[in-house]
Order: sequence, then structure tokens, then C-alpha cells
Amino acid sequence: MYDKLLKTVTSLGSPRILLVGDFILDSYVYGDALRISPEAPVAVLKVVDRKQSCGGAASVAADLAALGAKPVCLGVIGDDDNGKILGKLLEDLGADTSGLLKADDRPTTTKERMVGLAQHRHRQQLLRVDDESNEPLNEKHNDQLIEKYKQALENVEIVCLQDYNKGVLSEDLCRQFVQIAAKAGKRILVDPPMGSDYAKYTGACMITPNRQETSIAVGFDVETIDDAKKAAEVLADKLQLEAVVVTLDRDGAYLHTKDVSEHLPTIPRNVYDVTGAGDMVLATLAAVIAAGDDFTSAVELSNIAGGIEVEKFGCATVTVEEIVNEIIVSRRGKSGKIHTLETLEHELQVYRHQNQKIVFTNGCFDVIHTGHIEYLRFCKQQGDIIVLGLNSDSSVRGLKGPTRPINNQHDRATVLAALESVDFIVIFDEPDPLSLIKAIRPNILVKGEDWADKGVVGREFVESIGGEVRLAKFVDGKSSTSTIEKMQAENKENA
Repeated sequence: MYDKLLKTVTSLGSPRILLVGDFILDSYVYGDALRISPEAPVAVLKVVDRKQSCGGAASVAADLAALGAKPVCLGVIGDDDNGKILGKLLEDLGADTSGLLKADDRPTTTKERMVGLAQHRHRQQLLRVDDESNEPLNEKHNDQLIEKYKQALENVEIVCLQDYNKGVLSEDLCRQFVQIAAKAGKRILVDPPMGSDYAKYTGACMITPNRQETSIAVGFDVETIDDAKKAAEVLADKLQLEAVVVTLDRDGAYLHTKDVSEHLPTIPRNVYDVTGAGDMVLATLAAVIAAGDDFTSAVELSNIAGGIEVEKFGCATVTVEEIVNEIIVSRRGKSGKIHTLETLEHELQVYRHQNQKIVFTNGCFDVIHTGHIEYLRFCKQQGDIIVLGLNSDSSVRGLKGPTRPINNQHDRATVLAALESVDFIVIFDEPDPLSLIKAIRPNILVKGEDWADKGVVGREFVESIGGEVRLAKFVDGKSSTSTIEKMQAENKENA
């Protein structure tokens, strides 16, 4: 599973995705909440910062851009300052905003949040002020949107409807969007609002309601996984959908298609702010499906992306790199740090794809001491991923004599794997690590400074592939040999 998800998320490409819906400007006023007003029992904010960001469908656009997709925006904003700000934010993301109509009869939907700061950093939302119109669009704007929609469909892979009930996705327009897309052979993904009637989405490809939205739409509470299964089946049948994804917050998501019906759990999170989580899920689903991958992989990756997002404040984006790192961390927990050369080479491919620096060092590490710890810390400072080549028992005997090692290779590897500075360990039998170095192809080769005059094994090869060698200073008086000799001397004295 891990390998498939990594391959999928690193191969998304740059699909063009038509994003239709309610484009919202999120505005934040941050202030120190230092006192209570003498006029009324309310907190007084001393403003320290103001920020604007993309919300609603615009948040999905930002999420798509972060994943490498090209969002094509279609909707209505006001002919006002907030509309100009939102348009500029979207253009800076690389989004196509030619489909954003400017209306003089409604404001740009804006949500202004007052955020109190404690000790200048702990954020707590105190109040939200909405400036919006929920009235349906006029006939002129409806006709313009339909025309622009038809034009945009020709050059996109998939369509997203992000409905916040702000008047753009009326029942009539939704039905037309779905029908036109079906004729053009384009899939539509829908993130619906709270409501009991989802009939206007009939014939779409996928719908992604959360637990509460699903409960209202089907008429019964979705509390258990069995409830989610039943609800997904009801929606799929009633709305003639290819797929239903019921997002279940801490419980992950439930996916139902004609071929698949399964619960896909997620990793438990320290939830900081759920704002924008649904947007991130929709964006990830769209990007993955547009890239030609299956629904299950799309939901698995949307679980990961949504989980990362809720650990951030506000509508925050999640990058491909963050998703990759999350998958790697999860996989490492399954596979551990100790590898054969074959499995290690497979692991390192992912890090190389992310342009992370691979650092290699090697040694016997027979009796771990302060010098070893400082040496490995030095290695960690030189790059991103530390690979430690550990001499096997037979290799140590060949180098140190028949009485060594004191600790066998499995014990030594286990102790080293417990160190934060070590990412991977591979045990080798040869007297020197040259063949291992050639297989791993590190960016950085680290050895102790005592090798400066002896000649570092692997230097020529590493430098020939554009890498470099770095020498670490030793901690005076610290070595496995000196530690063992000291122990032996003490044993003789006590004998």
C-alpha cells in the first residue's frame, strides 16, 4: 500500500481542474487579548497583524495549486476591493481566473475572523463577521457561467463543485453543469453544503459529505461505520453516483462504489482547526482521480492530506512533499530502521525523488559511548537521511581479532536503531564498505578525522558522482577499544 501511495502522489502531474462554486475571501485580524473592555464584558484586541487568504472554492484552488494541479476558476465575486484582493491571491497561485465574473449587485463573500493571541502566539478565534449575499444569481450571470463552463470543459480533466450555499450553485445551474459534463465525458466531484435535498447533484461522479451533512441528507444519524455504509449506499442509489465518500473526521472515511465498499481509517490527530479540511479532501480526491488513479488510492491520500491540514490554523494548504513525508514516517514505523541492501535501496529511492541528501558512514560500533553519539550527531548535521553501514560479526573479527565484537551484530543494530540521529542501518560482511557505498551512492560520506592520512575508502567514487567527503572530530579518550581495555583492567584488579 505504501509504495502504491508514494508512486501515486509523486506522479500527479499538473492536471487542469475546473473548479465551480462559491469563492470566498478569508480575512484574519490578529490581536493581543490583554484586557476586558470597560464598556462591556468583552475582550479588547490590540491589533498586531492582518492577513487575507483563499476560502471556500478559492481554498480548494489553493489546495490544488499546492498539489501541482492547475485550477480553472468559475464563479462570481463582487466588483469591490475584496474581490480584487481575492482575484490577486488566486492569480498568484497560478490559477486561471478568467471565469470569475464580477457582479455589481452582490459583495465578494468575505469571512472576517477576529483572532485573540495569548502571549503573542496562542491563537483563539473569538468572532467571525460575514459579508455575503445568499440570493440566487441573476439570469445574465447564469447565462455567462453556462457559456464559460462549456468553453472551459474542453481543456480540463475533471470538474469540482464546491457548494457553500452562497447563491452560485443553484438547483438549475447544478443540474445543467452535471448534464453538460456527462455529455462531454467529464467526471464531477461534489463537496455539498448542509442540507436535506441533494437531488441537484444527481448523475455526478462523486459526492463527499461529512458525518453531519450525511446525517441530514439521509435522515438518520451517522454514528458508526455501519451507519456510514448504509448512508453511502442510500446516497449512491438515490443520486445515481459512481462513488460516495463519507468523511468521518477522526474515523477517516467510508468509500462506496459499485465495486468497493470499505472503511478507510486515518491516523489519530491533534486537531488544531478543522477549517478547510473538506476543501483539502476535495482537492486531493480531484488531483488523484484526474491523474487516472483509483478511488481507493484517492481516499487514502485525501485522508492523509486532510489529517495534516487540521493540525494547522485556518484554511491551510498541504503539499505533495508533506504527504510524502507522512507516508514515509508511517512506513518506517512498519518496516523499522534495519534493512537489507535490497530493501534499503528501495527506501532511498523515495528520498532521492524529494532531493534529500543521503549521508553514509560505517563502523563497528561495538560498545556505544559518548564519542559514537557525537559522531552520529555530526553525521546528521551533514544531510537529511543517515545510512549507517554496520560491520557484521565476521567483519569485526577480521578487523579487530577473535575476541571481538563484544556485542553481536543484532544487539549493536538494535541499540543504534534507537538513536534519533540514525535513519537506516544495513549490516555488511566485507572488510571495507566500498561495494556498499557504490550501491547506496551517498551525497555525503562521513568518516573520522583519523582517516585523513590513511585515505577514506570510497572517496574517489563519491566524488566522481558529485558527492563529497567530510571528516568528523573525535571525542578525546573515547573509543570502543579503550572502553573494553578499561573494563578488562578493572576485572583483573577485582579478580
